[in-house]
Amino acid sequence: MLKNILVLIVLNLFLFGHSQILKQEIPDKLVVLTFDDAPASQYSVVAPMLKEFGFGATFFVCEFPPNHKDSTLYMNWRQIKALDKMGFEVANHTRTHANVGKLSQMEFNAELEYIENKCDSLGIAEPKNFAYPGYGLNALALEFLLKKEYAFARAGGSRTYDPLVDHPYLIPSWATDSENKNEIMSSMGLAKNGKIVVLTLHGVPDIEHPWVNTPPELFMEYLQYLWDHNYKVISLRDLEAYIDVAVAKRIIAPDLSNNLKNKCHQRQFQNLFVSEFNSSVLSKIYCRFKKQNQQLRFRTPVPPW
Repeated sequence: MLKNILVLIVLNLFLFGHSQILKQEIPDKLVVLTFDDAPASQYSVVAPMLKEFGFGATFFVCEFPPNHKDSTLYMNWRQIKALDKMGFEVANHTRTHANVGKLSQMEFNAELEYIENKCDSLGIAEPKNFAYPGYGLNALALEFLLKKEYAFARAGGSRTYDPLVDHPYLIPSWATDSENKNEIMSSMGLAKNGKIVVLTLHGVPDIEHPWVNTPPELFMEYLQYLWDHNYKVISLRDLEAYIDVAVAKRIIAPDLSNNLKNKCHQRQFQNLFVSEFNSSVLSKIYCRFKKQNQQLRFRTPVPPW
């Protein structure tokens, strides 16, 4: 009897705590649009299309090395300020698109504070949300974000965001590219029963990083679908109307065992690995080839590749 009473007490405390996370019920068909890396097309193509539909969005900005000053590839800060004036959220993606899972707290703070200070100097609303560059993260990164009092942090994982289960610093998302239209269209149908669909996009188009390119016509197709089917499309900061972030951070334990990366970045790393592997193999073959010819005192010929 006592055991049953204790179980009921624990269950009631659990349900009460989780009920406090939500300020209001999560509506079906709630979608969050996020954009990473500050490619130039986000200002010239994305923003006008979003305004046409009246959709919200979050732009996670950085100064992507080494070509961030090339205005044909990336937005400048005047354009980023214009996004803020249009009503979009400008949020933090570190200064140099750094893998924060490999940074000390001092390095982490410097990366984020550069963006914070840049926004402050230009009159852009203070960034309070974050996205992990390349989905690199660890437990320490979450602690650093907590100390800086950030609200949400977006990762990957290709699944819905459940505010009662997922920690606010581990918000999952799907990433779009030119090849996964069916996956993205299917994901939109999962925005129901308290689950939120968060999409990660990059350039529309993305000239410098083609593995995360979303063609403009495909992006328009997504927007039209969301409009035609009465989805509510918002920025990440707009989630605070539904979620008590402080309560969620206190109650929900971060689960770093979940997949927190998206497939397009995994393909990128695989391609880079293959490229580096091939270069390494060719280098070794060439060195051996050269050594053998030197031993024979022949002039080293140019390899055939």
